[in-house]
Amino acid sequence: MRIAFYDTKPYDREYFGRTEGADRLEWHFHEFRLSADTAGTAQGSQVVCVFVNDRLDRACLEALTGAGVRLVVLRCAGFNNVDMNAARALGLAVTRVPAYSPHAVAEHAVALLLTLNRKIHRAYNRVRELNFSLSGLVGFDLHGKTVGIIGSGRIGRAAAEIFRGFGCRVLASDPAPMHDWASAHGVEYVTREDVLAGGDVVSLHLPLTPETHHLVSAATLARMKPGAYLINTSRGKLVDTTALIQALKSGHLGGVALDVYEEEEGLFFEDLSGEVLQDDELSRLLTFPNVLITAHQGFLTHEALSEIARVTVQNVGRLHAGDAFLDGTTL
Repeated sequence: MRIAFYDTKPYDREYFGRTEGADRLEWHFHEFRLSADTAGTAQGSQVVCVFVNDRLDRACLEALTGAGVRLVVLRCAGFNNVDMNAARALGLAVTRVPAYSPHAVAEHAVALLLTLNRKIHRAYNRVRELNFSLSGLVGFDLHGKTVGIIGSGRIGRAAAEIFRGFGCRVLASDPAPMHDWASAHGVEYVTREDVLAGGDVVSLHLPLTPETHHLVSAATLARMKPGAYLINTSRGKLVDTTALIQALKSGHLGGVALDVYEEEEGLFFEDLSGEVLQDDELSRLLTFPNVLITAHQGFLTHEALSEIARVTVQNVGRLHAGDAFLDGTTL
């Protein structure tokens, strides 16, 4: 079976190449992204393998169907970049990796907060230049602080448990609260408004849907505690960047840690170090001393990459064998 693999990075080739069963499949790796303009390159493939910034709108899906593609495999959990209504109408099966490693993303969220709060990135650069001054590096204890978790899925729950281990009070908000889990781990479910108003730190752990688009807006930010920290390792479009910049300029927010960005497509995962950054809002965010941004690397652990490759290869193999897909992978 032939698979057209898009937005390929070196770690993709490494982990997919050593996954059991991958050697029985015909892989065609493309470094460019999949879109309606590039869908013709899937000709002769039964499967396309895509990532978060590939754009599978109706035009792209129609082109894929015309090229003979039967299955779209997402090597990620999110699927907001796929027109699911069009896929169903065209008879295209779509699978994903719903839980590659919740700990990878949760731990990255906490790592971002610790780095930003304790100014570790700034201290590292100072020491490299033999500047051993501690001026301007004061942070705060996480112990005893209140952390708000918006979204208590697998990643949100993992993050909440880590923060509880630091001795934090954890408030959580979710449309489908898991009360048994919360009781076992000392987590309190409250309204989203109470999470925003009560959190010294607010961390986002929810998917991007029409309902969650710009969940963090000017009104949302105004309800947060003065000096609070915001963490987003989920999806960039959960946050209204323009409103975020205004909250930073006014001094209302104490700090912001992002692993995702609203307009990251075409920027994140690429080396643009020799170019002029054309995104004015990202450029502005990078000027704030209390903002820390990583380029969507929360998933980038050995365990997560191994699981992404394993489930993706298994889904492709099941299509080839005519078997049912794994529970939770089919959309």
